[in-house]
Amino acid sequence: MQHEMDFQLYGAIAATQAVLPAMRKAGAGTLLCTTGAGSIDPVPQVGNVNAAAAALRNWAINLHKELAGSGVQAAHVGIDVSIGMSVVPGFPTAQPEEISPVYWELHTAHRDKAERVFSR
Repeated sequence: MQHEMDFQLYGAIAATQAVLPAMRKAGAGTLLCTTGAGSIDPVPQVGNVNAAAAALRNWAINLHKELAGSGVQAAHVGIDVSIGMSVVPGFPTAQPEEISPVYWELHTAHRDKAERVFSR
């Protein structure tokens, strides 16, 4: 569990601390945090991963609220597919170029949104 928290939550916090002051000063920027959809709808087989992802999701949505009106956006992207090829038989897949518009749309057209989920 600690490894997942260090990797997912604390990694995102460290990266944000490195860039957010300059973004706030400029009054512009976008922070997009990504997890699997288990952050929203967890599954027991990867409970430790889902718990850390849910913590990151919650933190990103709270940051979105904190930054409202500042010109800086934070948002969460949940990906509910395997990327490229299926790692679980029968689980849906998508190619990166199918998923990437979600990020671009959050950055350009949906700056008021705190979250988007990509699924099939």
